[in-house]
Amino acid sequence: MAQKPSIPKGTRDFGQEEMARRNYIFDTIRSVFRTFGYSEIETPAMENLSTLLGKYGDEGDKLLFRIQNSGEKAELPPEKGLRYDLTVPFARYVVQHQNEISFPFKRFQIQPVWRADRPQKGRYREFYQCDVDVVGSTSLLNELELVQIVDRVFTLLGIRVAVKINNRKVLTGFAEIAGAPDKVVDITVAIDKLDKIGLESVEAEMREKGIPESGIEVIRQILALSGSTEEKIARMKEMFDGGSASGVKSEIGLAGLAELEETFGLIGTAGISQPVELDLSLARGLNYYTGAIFEVKALDWPIGSICGGGRYDNLTGIFGLPGLSGVGISFGADRIYDVLTGLEKFPAGLGSATTLLFAVMGADEMRYVIPIARELRGKGVSVEIYPEPCKLKKQFDYADRKAIPFISINGTDEIASNTVNVKNLLSGQQKAFPAADLDAILAFLA
Repeated sequence: MAQKPSIPKGTRDFGQEEMARRNYIFDTIRSVFRTFGYSEIETPAMENLSTLLGKYGDEGDKLLFRIQNSGEKAELPPEKGLRYDLTVPFARYVVQHQNEISFPFKRFQIQPVWRADRPQKGRYREFYQCDVDVVGSTSLLNELELVQIVDRVFTLLGIRVAVKINNRKVLTGFAEIAGAPDKVVDITVAIDKLDKIGLESVEAEMREKGIPESGIEVIRQILALSGSTEEKIARMKEMFDGGSASGVKSEIGLAGLAELEETFGLIGTAGISQPVELDLSLARGLNYYTGAIFEVKALDWPIGSICGGGRYDNLTGIFGLPGLSGVGISFGADRIYDVLTGLEKFPAGLGSATTLLFAVMGADEMRYVIPIARELRGKGVSVEIYPEPCKLKKQFDYADRKAIPFISINGTDEIASNTVNVKNLLSGQQKAFPAADLDAILAFLA
């Protein structure tokens, strides 16, 4: 008995309509990246495990797909893994090719990544990321441009989003004024789960990690702050300047607030159309962030974040090139696809790769339309010739299934008069053109 074909859980096949929709997303994002001066690169699907381990926190390390060795090294522990994201391989690329690139280096990548996660709605084991990063500059203009890129991409896609911003230095300040400066990662990981598990569970997790009750109270007060961005920053300045219950002053927290203040000042000059807000609960659990952190959520469809990122000052230092600051964001193409599908925002007609189908009545008719099809393809028109003579109903059904908008049926009369008969299958309009008058045919197909 033949084995029933299947694919691994958490992966998917993509048919022609799905690919057309995915390419619509990729092409939109790619076009915006390029307007801000970013160029495309690619890195391998697999990296050395030494490149990947320790960059994503303990939870991230557990989700790495390890690749078994083969040949004479088969008995040894795995040495390679599938990439978890595009940022760490990018940092490795920058260090490895530092003498070949110009700084600031602005690059984007659109490639798949893999995570050994439990598959569920909106979460896959194989999925595409669309990353845009700049390294070699500490200017907060780069943070502004990332917000502008997010704004432009989602405006073009017709998705309303909320852009949330925080700063890792501010989170470090949380730990300092909470009296637990050595618990930054534990506090960050707990706060990052606030939306999923609620404040009480976050506080319980912090207790389990040894955060003192007085420190938990300070963090509770911070997370409860409300008002405008300016009001939140002003209150946080007071707390970081010794005005919290602990009386501890946090210089790094104040530095983070200064960066946030400048970033939001720049955003205020840029005419951003999507809402941008300071979210003090935004933590994002990746250990390599050192400054601004971003998260983007769809406003009209229930799903996790569809875009996120941040600044990292030390990532290339891990690979031997210290002092090179970078900042970037990643678009979750699969989640964006789900949002566009749910909101019915994909443009009509994406599923059809063909504009015009030449129906075939017989061998003479096929030979007649072959050179005409060649000329139209040379003008950029997507053209198919039905491969064998058959009943017209079957050919019309084929055009309907593929959502081909135009069909051309030519018989002995058209051959004798050297004309081309074209029908618009949507409107029903039909017209005959001289075969040599390509401009008229093109105008009708437009």
